[in-house]
Amino acid sequence: MGTRTIRNERFGKIGSFCAALALVFSSLIPSQALAWGGYGHRTTGEIALANVKPETRRAIAQLLEYEKQLGTPECRLATLADATVWPDCVRRTRWRWGYTAAWHYRTTPICEAYEPWKNCSGGNCVTAQIERSQRLLADESLPAHIRLEALAFMVHFVGDIHQPLHSGDKSDRGGNDRDTAYGIIPYMNLHWIWDGPLAERAISSTQRPIARRYSMDELAELGASRDDWGTAADWGRESWQAARDFVYPNAFDTDPCASDLPNETALTQEDIVAAIPLVQRRIRQAGLRMAAMLDQAFEPGALPEPERRR
Repeated sequence: MGTRTIRNERFGKIGSFCAALALVFSSLIPSQALAWGGYGHRTTGEIALANVKPETRRAIAQLLEYEKQLGTPECRLATLADATVWPDCVRRTRWRWGYTAAWHYRTTPICEAYEPWKNCSGGNCVTAQIERSQRLLADESLPAHIRLEALAFMVHFVGDIHQPLHSGDKSDRGGNDRDTAYGIIPYMNLHWIWDGPLAERAISSTQRPIARRYSMDELAELGASRDDWGTAADWGRESWQAARDFVYPNAFDTDPCASDLPNETALTQEDIVAAIPLVQRRIRQAGLRMAAMLDQAFEPGALPEPERRR
């Protein structure tokens, strides 16, 4: 199948309608900087809260009581769902939180070998910050508000790393530079679509509630069992592979590594429907692995030492 491009004639007769519709629709979608968007991130937190141990749920509630000590009244942190979006909210105050921008992603070009620690100098990438935040959260010697901040960063970044375009791209800033229509709605980009409308459709179209208690068999099938839920580097590799094997081929109907890709494309209804199972799986995995990390962080004693990296 040939590579698709957005042609003027496609929207010629309904251009004004589409432009107006896009304006309305874009006002409902979170900023493209938010992996999974606010709705998707909050859903991962709801999944996690439904699957943590009761004692973990109580410990989270106790930390949340220290919200005011963070000094971010413009960004609420009253629930675990709030925590999943708090790091994106505080980033708007660039003079205070701008240094955290690089923590939200770590992309490897999809046509190169995956390297989980490349371009992560000083731990300034999502892979390293997930591990760092969990260790801070688990350290009971730290002040409660420091641990609460770490909790928010950890749960947010677990969501980020499960979004394929936060781990794999093709020299386009995670799809941000690829103008992409979402069905008949133009003027979006590939990253934005995966963050917002595609995630929202995937969450709202599940046969069973996506935020619920999952069985042991489901945990095992999703790679989120309590005995073997992987590492941040593993999750980044999964997302990079999803970007390489599905996201770009789905959007451009071609092998993304065989040639250059156009700067414009469109997701058809068939493309959107085909993407739903992958999006649902990644959001489920993010929530369930988040639950496992929270349970581990609140267990008594120090966390196991991480493996030494080369």
